[in-house]
Amino acid sequence: MKQPAEIAPANGKLGILLVGLGAVSTTFIAGVLAVRKGYALPIGSLTQMGTIRLGKRTEGRSPLIKELVPLANLDDLVFAGWDIFEDDCYEAATTAGVLERSLLDKVRPELEAIKPMPAVFDRRYVKRLDGPNVKKGANKFDLAEQVRADIRQFKADHKLSRLVMIWCGSTEIFMTESPAHRTIEDFEAALRANDLSIPSSMVYAYAALKEGIPYANGAPNLTADIPALMDLAQRNGSPITGKDFKTGQTLIKTVIAPGLKARLIGVKGWYSTNILGNRDGEVLDDPESFKTKEESKKSVLDYILQPDLYPQLYKDLCHVVRINYYPPRGDNKEGWDNIDLIGWLGYPMQLKINFLCRDSILAAPIVLDLVLLLDLAARSGWSGIQEWLSFYFKSPMHAPGLYPEHDLFIQLMKLKNTLRFLRGEELITHLGREYYD
Repeated sequence: MKQPAEIAPANGKLGILLVGLGAVSTTFIAGVLAVRKGYALPIGSLTQMGTIRLGKRTEGRSPLIKELVPLANLDDLVFAGWDIFEDDCYEAATTAGVLERSLLDKVRPELEAIKPMPAVFDRRYVKRLDGPNVKKGANKFDLAEQVRADIRQFKADHKLSRLVMIWCGSTEIFMTESPAHRTIEDFEAALRANDLSIPSSMVYAYAALKEGIPYANGAPNLTADIPALMDLAQRNGSPITGKDFKTGQTLIKTVIAPGLKARLIGVKGWYSTNILGNRDGEVLDDPESFKTKEESKKSVLDYILQPDLYPQLYKDLCHVVRINYYPPRGDNKEGWDNIDLIGWLGYPMQLKINFLCRDSILAAPIVLDLVLLLDLAARSGWSGIQEWLSFYFKSPMHAPGLYPEHDLFIQLMKLKNTLRFLRGEELITHLGREYYD
């Protein structure tokens, strides 16, 4: 057994800064409040309900993850956020229509106390939304300084010891790296020049990383995954991780595709369509925002199936992704997949999956886990890319020159082995020979 890592204790209050107080954020906040009061269980949260095996199977040691590593307590979480709409969290949660009013009413006073700060917002990047609660500034650098001032004020007002920021806002238009993204000096000059290659999400990420705060991106926007901000995160001690929460259809793909590949079953085509009626669906109805989401969703199969290594099975795979905005569905998303398979001797088969899921119900426990695990990473002295948190993202961040790991089961093994490493426990290889030699 190795020596445990030095982890600063989780003393004091942990501030959670959420960009966007819509369906995902309000479902997360209301859920944490309900769990605190014993009204519900934190189902879907690895940090709250997951166990981790330690040592050999014969030892019978499988504590809860939250018993193995010193995570922040749910009672110590304090919430704040920005939004373009002025509704408090109770009003926003009611409008989102995810949680039943009977549950929201049990935590109504706490939700009503959380009012959104004016947001950094520009319709050039999210064309289907507009709202009145928006910051004004001389340029994007000025807006970033206003966000930094919000962060410091929140920390002082609530006497917080630590902070984490999560982007839970809408999907921005598709963007690629530009010269403004190369170095922090280039980036800050672009902020002052109101460069179009700096969307609102980058303003928030820059502000968080300048304050030394961990940051995660729940949408597929190009944001912290640029050289300038990755370098800033490393310099300022901020852990950063992937983008686009792995919920719904992509979650199912990262479960099914590894199984097909493990059995070397060929895939000729994979057609995916989504029906979604909430604000996210409305935003993705814009072709430029959909392009951002499409790139995130389509890359998953390429990396899992590795067509370069298995050309006979996967090289000519036809992968189609569609998202359809259908308002009557609200947050209740439907993901439908048709998979055309090739089996022994080239004989065709099919697999059809119809996942009637709830977008924010799947996303909320991801937000909770990321908040707690990013805080753990920061207290462990880690900064920059946290590849061990790939488990939660459609687009995991990774070191230059590496390919991202998308296999859900490999991702989970990586996450749990990282926690074992932190506590000085032996890593689990699943070799199994030690029981028979």
